[in-house]
Amino acid sequence: MSFVQIQCTRCKTVFRDRAGRLQDGYSRQCPSCEVVLFFAEDSPNPQVKQAMKRARKARKEQREAEMARMSAPQPRANFSRAHTGRMQLSSEDDEEA
Repeated sequence: MSFVQIQCTRCKTVFRDRAGRLQDGYSRQCPSCEVVLFFAEDSPNPQVKQAMKRARKARKEQREAEMARMSAPQPRANFSRAHTGRMQLSSEDDEEA
């Protein structure tokens, strides 16, 4: 989960929000002065544009990391000796019955 820093247009306080949430049409209230910020791609405000750009970049990096993780070979599950021993014991019990 990645976060993006946002600067309030009114009080200039910097706060964080999740990059996944910060998309076109999202609105968020400043935790300091409680003004509502609207996030749009075509916003005239440079702080909003910069936050949107950073959020896009963070989401892209997250997707790429997820794709790399999914395409990596999955390691085989190594069972402990106790676990494999129980498996062998249970199969021996079936043969005795």
